[in-house]
Amino acid sequence: MKLNSLTMMLGACAALGAVMAMPQTAEACGGTFCDGGPLPMPVDQSGENILFVRDGQFIEAHIQIQYEGEAERFGWVIPLQSVPEFSVGSEPMFQNLLTGSVPTYFTQTMQDDCNVGDEGGAFPPGDNGAGTGAADSGITGGDGGEDGGPTIVLQQTVGAYEITVLSGGTAAEVVQWLDDNGYQQDPEAEPILQAYLDEGHLFGAVKLTGGADVDEIHPIVLRFQGNEPCIPLRLTRIAAVEDMDVRSFFLGDYRTVPQNYRHVLVNHVKIDWTPAGIASNYKEIITQAVDAPGASGRAFVTEYAGPSDVVPRGNLYSNQWNSQVFETIETIGVIDELTAQGLFFCDFDFGNGCSATHPLVQPVLDEFLPVPAGLSADEFYGCLSCYEDQIDAVAWDGVRFAAALQDRVIVPGQHANDLLDQNPYLTRMYTTISPGEMTEDPMFHENRELGDVAAAQNGVQRILCNGDSVYILPDGRQVYLPQGDPWPDFDNEPAWAMESAEEVQEVMSAGAPVVLANNTEAIDAALAAYNDAMGWNGGAWADTETTGGADDNQGSGCGCRTHSGLGGSLLMLLGLGLGLASRRRRSLA
Repeated sequence: MKLNSLTMMLGACAALGAVMAMPQTAEACGGTFCDGGPLPMPVDQSGENILFVRDGQFIEAHIQIQYEGEAERFGWVIPLQSVPEFSVGSEPMFQNLLTGSVPTYFTQTMQDDCNVGDEGGAFPPGDNGAGTGAADSGITGGDGGEDGGPTIVLQQTVGAYEITVLSGGTAAEVVQWLDDNGYQQDPEAEPILQAYLDEGHLFGAVKLTGGADVDEIHPIVLRFQGNEPCIPLRLTRIAAVEDMDVRSFFLGDYRTVPQNYRHVLVNHVKIDWTPAGIASNYKEIITQAVDAPGASGRAFVTEYAGPSDVVPRGNLYSNQWNSQVFETIETIGVIDELTAQGLFFCDFDFGNGCSATHPLVQPVLDEFLPVPAGLSADEFYGCLSCYEDQIDAVAWDGVRFAAALQDRVIVPGQHANDLLDQNPYLTRMYTTISPGEMTEDPMFHENRELGDVAAAQNGVQRILCNGDSVYILPDGRQVYLPQGDPWPDFDNEPAWAMESAEEVQEVMSAGAPVVLANNTEAIDAALAAYNDAMGWNGGAWADTETTGGADDNQGSGCGCRTHSGLGGSLLMLLGLGLGLASRRRRSLA
């Protein structure tokens, strides 16, 4: 049984959609039009996910376990400071957390009016309508025995898992126990295990119960005494890959921030804002940002901080769910009852067949009401009465089926729903980290004085009359892009090179962040040099009430107005003159 990567390692070590604003209809403004452009692009959410919840003097760590491979090779070791309470977690909770708080990047498109004036619309300075602004620059896009070994202090079955908690012994003895019990170890694990033992940690060893398959893998919850969450990355590094994704969620009363890691604000100029590749380089830029000077590879970016009601409740829990009815139900009525409770659905009219609406319902059916050989799942579950003589009477056990449904679906769902009711604030943080950087376990604390962080990043793509574009970012910065070119790689040209971190911070449990590095001026200078090389002066737009020609430096006819001098305060997306609501940029601090 081979230990998995971070998903198999994440534990507690401390005391132990996108919501998108749909564009309104734009009114005509001469020959200029503004539209919604492409749909908002959510960032890639693959990687490892953990949710921490504070409850008085206790912490709950909900760990989403992602594993691909053979069931008998599944294994997982967690460092613990005390023996926690283990329970089954909710997979839909993680799905809904991810969906509700995913960062999205969105550009609305604005086309310049090219029918104003004798020149057919203004071009960037120095271009004179002869080509793109890049022409002159030449730039193109580019567990224990008598010998003193570990002692077993807990053994229990939780959902689909067998869990053993080990205490004491040396690292070598712990490794021997793990080897004897089917946990394949990496030679590099021993000194890391010893470090945890020296700090007084116990170890939780987890594997699938006999007969359980990988589709029965579910999140697990550890409840322990403590007040500061922690992720044991030191043990994780054994199986980690370079730039491994770590995404953490925190439910509580206030915003959560890193305690011993740095906090980074991202330079959005380096994010790809083009419709074809929008946010496609998100992970790359986040990696560069957390590797920036002052952050040193041990930092987090806040992707969302705000009300927890952004998390949808769909398929999380329903008062219609009732496991007791299955204890005495006739077997042929199981699917009908699941359907009535909203846990199963068959749709043959549109060719969708039958499927469970909760990810753990089908594994329970596979165990207690398996599809007979020679039949498809759609045929069997679509008409149990038609195949009553083929139902496996040995496999079916109504009492055990009801218990499995209660333990794996209903109780976790109700608990997840209660957590959202009881905790008004959600923080979502993300980082990428490599094995060499996993020398310290990140810890987190709340800071009630910090503001929210919006998940949606809204910008404008302004298409000029020559086909080139100017992208106006949420902070008001402008990036000129010749038609057909990819988003610029600013690091390719020394004069344009800029950090991916706008700011590196240290954040205490109270007060404003301590700024360790601020790159705003350098970013502005590099961007100005880039725009100048493109033949674009990067100036603010004119705030004109007329429908005539605008200032020559603005490259527009009527255009969609914005307030001039946007600097770092407000970006009036598409202006009042077009009947579109302005949107206030929220601080990412």
